[in-house]
Amino acid sequence: MNSTALRWIQPDWPAPAHVHALTTERSASRPNDPYDGFNFADYVKDAPVKVATHREVLHKTLGFLDPPMWLSQQHGNTVLGLDHRCETRVADGSFTNRDRTVCAVLSADCAPVFLSDREGTFVALLHVGWRGLAVGVLEAGIAAVSSTAQEMICWVGPAISQEYFEVGNDVRHQLIENNPADESHVALSGEHYFADLPGLILARLRRIGVAYVAASTECTYAKAGRWFSYRRQGLCGRMASLIWIAH
Repeated sequence: MNSTALRWIQPDWPAPAHVHALTTERSASRPNDPYDGFNFADYVKDAPVKVATHREVLHKTLGFLDPPMWLSQQHGNTVLGLDHRCETRVADGSFTNRDRTVCAVLSADCAPVFLSDREGTFVALLHVGWRGLAVGVLEAGIAAVSSTAQEMICWVGPAISQEYFEVGNDVRHQLIENNPADESHVALSGEHYFADLPGLILARLRRIGVAYVAASTECTYAKAGRWFSYRRQGLCGRMASLIWIAH
């Protein structure tokens, strides 16, 4: 079990008090160890008992009656409604309007994207990397919930920053193919392109018409002790992002 206290950051957004949301920090004392800190992913070759213990600590610390809905993320555009029985967990997002039903995503450079509205009638959480962005996971998530975009609020959690997110021309093409205006978020530096993932997400949300959008300034690549980063280490753990309603 990790001896460091579990820590997290919360969205800076105008959600009502009954909407609760956070992204856990890695809290690593030995950042060169790919699993040191609070890893919540059970698919990255970390010891299963360790992951289970971390999840139990999370559940008890936050006082959950039922565990979060942990998804089998595929970098796709499937978004599950948790208000009915789910036949699958293969998805990259979920939403609910039920009290104490917890949406969850895992990330290590991809962005957790939190959604609600100013009245807190629903919550949603999406796992958004460049692949998900290219196949429309943002649009799928917004279409899945009952509120209109003009009533929504959104916060983009910690993700890799443009400084460290080098991509090939093929990725650049997929990101801007249907959204030429996004080219300003994929910069050429020498012979390499660098993508601004949070900037791309914010631009897409604004075009959709989401009323309030903001993003964390935390870069997962730059702070090894605080965040896991797949780009930095390859084999590594994952942070958990959670959102739920509790009146």
